Amino acid sequence: MKPQFLYFDLGNVLLSFSNERACEQMAAVAGVKFEEVAELVIGPHEQDSLLWRFEHGLVSEDEFFEKFCGALNVEPDRQELELAAADMFAPIESSFALVRDLHAAGHRLGILSNTNPVHWRFVTDGRFDVLCSAFEQNVTSFDAKSMKPARKIYKHAIEKCGVPAGEVFFVDDRAENVQGARSAGLDAVQYTDHDQLEEDLRERGLEW
Repeated sequence: MKPQFLYFDLGNVLLSFSNERACEQMAAVAGVKFEEVAELVIGPHEQDSLLWRFEHGLVSEDEFFEKFCGALNVEPDRQELELAAADMFAPIESSFALVRDLHAAGHRLGILSNTNPVHWRFVTDGRFDVLCSAFEQNVTSFDAKSMKPARKIYKHAIEKCGVPAGEVFFVDDRAENVQGARSAGLDAVQYTDHDQLEEDLRERGLEW
């Protein structure tokens, strides 16, 4: 069946990113060791991390900053810390070019991403033009209060685009997120490289 709506994951599909780079930069701003920031923000266990709770919408921006400062006993400049946390993305140019072409051909597009408000604000402030111009729906985990691969966020994505689940295409780099999408009824594929993604789209009768 030809998809009527196309959702793209953000990280490692549209943008490359490095949480380690962000932690290094945050550590430099806060004047502490990288290891301290990395343990607090990203691990060692994902669901115990401050970043996971932030992306899940379980803590607000103010709470994230307060917990960061309290845990490390620091008082960095908030704007500098937010920039350090967010300045870790780079465009995947082949994906950007594909999105431009799909948009120009009239296909309906959206973003479906596990992310947080600080990162989202950074990537949609105009520096990555495609993210601001080509996508009509954006489904973020912090707003949906649910993270891939949980069924709730896919249900939210289906409702937002107004298309039956079986006519919604989704691409994500993580196998568990693809499986979660398929379990919710979406037509989902795993992103491995650009050529494979184009082949997946053409197999579904899409042209651009």
